[in-house]
Amino acid sequence: MPIELYHLIAFLISVTFVLWTIPDVKTLGLKLGIVDRPNARKIHKNPVVRVGGVSIFAGTIAALIIVWLLGGFSTLAPQKVTEVWAVIIGSILFFAIGFADDLFNLTPISRLLMQIAVATGCWYLGVRIDFVSFPIYSLIKIYWLSLPVTVVWLVGMANAINWIDGVDGLAAGVSGIAAFVMLVVTLFMDQSAAGLIAAALAGGALGFLRYNFNPAQIFMGDGGAYFMGFTLAAVGVIGLVKTTAITAVVLPYLILAVPILDMSAVIFSRISKGKSPFIADKSHLHHWLLKTGISQRQTVLFIYTLTFWVGSLAMGFSNIPSGWGYAIGATMLLAWQFWQVWQVWRASRSGNR
Repeated sequence: MPIELYHLIAFLISVTFVLWTIPDVKTLGLKLGIVDRPNARKIHKNPVVRVGGVSIFAGTIAALIIVWLLGGFSTLAPQKVTEVWAVIIGSILFFAIGFADDLFNLTPISRLLMQIAVATGCWYLGVRIDFVSFPIYSLIKIYWLSLPVTVVWLVGMANAINWIDGVDGLAAGVSGIAAFVMLVVTLFMDQSAAGLIAAALAGGALGFLRYNFNPAQIFMGDGGAYFMGFTLAAVGVIGLVKTTAITAVVLPYLILAVPILDMSAVIFSRISKGKSPFIADKSHLHHWLLKTGISQRQTVLFIYTLTFWVGSLAMGFSNIPSGWGYAIGATMLLAWQFWQVWQVWRASRSGNR
């Protein structure tokens, strides 16, 4: 069976599983009262079930297990098998941490400590960043810094996806676009195992958007956000960073630039104001866009476009055929989105005078 067919199977199983199970998860969540209630910081007006991540998690893992049984991972070297299992086990544990928080409201420090412990275990099993790329010095082996750099990357991305989950469909869409770009890039670089995980995750995100796009019927919760954030970060490590090509090493950071920069800007903003970086506020990119006067849907579509744009740059730098053509098209689409936002902002300013 052609290897690409396994990726299609993983995607289809995941998206079908999520679409099939979300209604039941929603019904059960309402019965048990596991809902996200409106408050001054949140945008939604009515209680919404917050454990939709259960379906994303279950659909992705089910797809990977079925593909494994079909032989999709049969050609992997033993070391690669260990890395794949480390990603799967790590993603399960990150989901468990987030799901426990959805149910019991864990403290930020307890969540962080558990995430660091899981990420450290994954590093021990081979999910590790051994090289960093600098424009002047090319590729540099980081030796003992590998552990802290890897932990910061895995834990940071899990929380970055969770932090952008503030508008209907935003986290799922951004994760889905990033997963799809990683699928394309890893296949081009002959990293089929990482591509299979990315395909399953992309399917789960797309299926979830059917119920999560504005107006959302269900939220993914911390469980779903941690699961997707960690899995994206880990796929970037085993599928791109480990290839030790200078361009490949930087691709995960480029593909995931939107949540990375959003989180970094928010942390800097909170610390500069003398606030704890763990205390939620309205300083995220989607909050600033909403302040211009555009709708939730326009805000989400703008950030989707921004995510696709940086992903298209990654395809260009990886020398995928027509990669720079996609980047040019994405740049034009982003320019149009900027113009749309500017028009609304200008109109709102004129109306306030």
